[in-house]
Formats: sequence, C-alpha cells, structure tokens
Amino acid sequence: MASGDEKRRLTILGSTGSIGTSTLDVIERLGGRKNFEIAALTGNGNIPLLAEQARRLGAELAVTADAERYGELKEALSGSGIAVAAGRSGLIEAAERDAGWVMAAIVGNAGLAPTLAAARRGAAIALANKECLVSAGSLFLEAVHKGGARLLPVDSEHNAIFQVLENEQRHAVERIILTASGGPFRTKSLEEMRHVTADIARAHPNWSMGLKISIDSASMFNKALEMIEARHLFGLRPDQIEVIVHPQSVIHSMVGYSDGSVLAQLGCPDMRTAIGYALSYPKRSALPVERLDFAKLARLDFEAPDEIRFPALRLARRAMEAGGVQGAVLNGAKETALEAFIKARIGFLAMAEIVEEVMDALADLPAAATMDDVFAADEKARHTAAGLIE
Repeated sequence: MASGDEKRRLTILGSTGSIGTSTLDVIERLGGRKNFEIAALTGNGNIPLLAEQARRLGAELAVTADAERYGELKEALSGSGIAVAAGRSGLIEAAERDAGWVMAAIVGNAGLAPTLAAARRGAAIALANKECLVSAGSLFLEAVHKGGARLLPVDSEHNAIFQVLENEQRHAVERIILTASGGPFRTKSLEEMRHVTADIARAHPNWSMGLKISIDSASMFNKALEMIEARHLFGLRPDQIEVIVHPQSVIHSMVGYSDGSVLAQLGCPDMRTAIGYALSYPKRSALPVERLDFAKLARLDFEAPDEIRFPALRLARRAMEAGGVQGAVLNGAKETALEAFIKARIGFLAMAEIVEEVMDALADLPAAATMDDVFAADEKARHTAAGLIE
C-alpha cells in the first residue's frame, strides 16, 4: 500500500477478464486512485468495459488486443485524454510502460510477449498467465532473472504454495500438493462425459471464472498446466508434484516437508485473496472476502484423481518428463482442441485424445533456444491439432 502522497504505478494486462476485473475491484477497495496510478489497461473484444475501466481508474493508456477495433476504442475514449493503442505492439507498449507492478492476466499464448516485455524491464509480475511457464519455461525464467523481475503467482494453488513455502527450508521440501476441486464432472462416468456441451462444462461448482478456464478446469487441463507451472516456479522435479481432489476448495494447496510436516493455506474460494496478496506483498492488506467459519465446515474431503477420466494429468507428467518444447506442444494442441469443443466440432473427451496424438506426432521436436522456437513449436502443435480435427 502507498503511504502519504506516494502512489504505486500499476499495469493490468487483461483487465476485462475475470482476473482483471477482480484485480480492479481489489485496487478500488484499497483506495483506488488515491493510492494507485494506472499506467495501462489492456483488453480484447469488450471495448465498452475497457473504456469504462480506463475512465474510472484514470488510466494513462488503454489497449485492445484486436487491432481492427482500434477506432472503436479511440471513439469510446474521445475527450478523456487517455492514450489508445491496439494489437500486439500495443500490448507490448503497455507492458513496457513505467509501472512497478504488472498483472499478467491475458489468457493464452497472446499473453507471453507482453509479459516477457514486463519481465525484461524488471517489473514485479503478478502472474496469472499460465503459458509463460508452460510454453516458455526456462527461457521465461531466464528473462525474469536477467531483468531483475519478481514473479508473484496469482493462481490460487501457486499463491498458496508461495505463502507457505519457507525460503529457509527449501532444502527440506519433499513435495507440493496441488488441490483440485474435481470440477463439474468429478463423479460423472466416461459415458456421461462423452455427451457434455460447453455450456455444461463451464459451470464450475466453486469458482467464478471465464469460459475457457472453466472448461479447462472441467477437463483438468487447468490442473495439468498448473503442474508444469509449479515445476518451473518452485524448481521441483516432476515426481515432487502431486495432485489431490478436494471438492470443497478450502485448502488451496500444500507443501510437504522432510520431517513429515504438511503446511497448507486455507480460505474461502475467492480470487481476490490471491490477487490482494500479490498486490500488497510482502505485507497483507485487509480484503472484503468471506472468512472461513470452521464451526460450519461440515467436512473436508480428499480423493485421488482419476487419470482415466481425466488424462490431462498424465499428459502433463509426460510433458514435464520429456522437457524441451513439450509444454508448448501440449498447450498449443489443447488451445486448438478447446476452441473446437466450444464450437461443438468435437466432443469433450476428444480434447485429450487430440492433445495426446499431437504430442505423439511432435515428440522429437528439439528444445527451444529462443522464444521464436517456442512460438514455432506452438504453431506446429496447433496446425497438427487442426488437421486431426478436420
């Protein structure tokens, strides 16, 4: 939090999505324009919301990722004095603005280039974009270290681990345990899952999220990506990363130590907790989130994940063990299959089948030496997946 007349300068990449809107809610509840300056906001297709956010928070720059909608955003902000940009170059311009803290909440590989730009200039990055670590892994971390940036994980699971992973005890970490709600199909049979639609898959039982993330959660591809992220974020071996299904989503993740102790972070399911922690770090700020009432918690359940019904977890472990660009291959194929499922071109279970076939076909791709290699692997995966879908 700022004190006195000092204000913190922030940029939110992906301000119109679920993470972005929650971030702005936290900012406003912590004083809004009194304590913070908004260097830049970026969005995609929701121009009215982006323009309203920019005016309300007094942003210096507003960017739409859709280059064809530059004129629409320019008109919406006419007379405000807010600068406008569009397209990939506009996103990078936003990330390169002088802001000490950047929320990286653009979904998909579209978020990689701007987040990388923020890392190279040494920003504190509240990381909600999975692809930076899933697709680019060691190359992204290299840019973070060279630029003097700091990663503050925002995914509830990684944020939980970040809170309870004691730096002076890293040598004693045996394992981390990522919790998964199990999504809307936790108790469904394979036959039932075969016939679900995107509208059914998007209905998460605990969390309020965007369409794609909700469907990824239903298929557990979201958890698969989190496994790969955790490996890079916390410097762990693949065999140190476990997943446990916890339907209540009260325990957000755990760290197991060599003395048998397991430390957990608990809280009601609300992304504003993780966002607020990343925004205020290393301090904690008062947030208007529901408090846990342990007397009312009837039970906390746990069960092993079923990798037959949810093969995404097995594919994540395969990608981690193979290394190289297999994370980019998995993610590129997954995004292509997800789009096809949303458009009702393939069934729910076909998403994992397509990803596995693409991983088989591209198993021998060389490791990435540059970001261009990462983008090339991603493009090959998408092209291969599209061919299978056709």
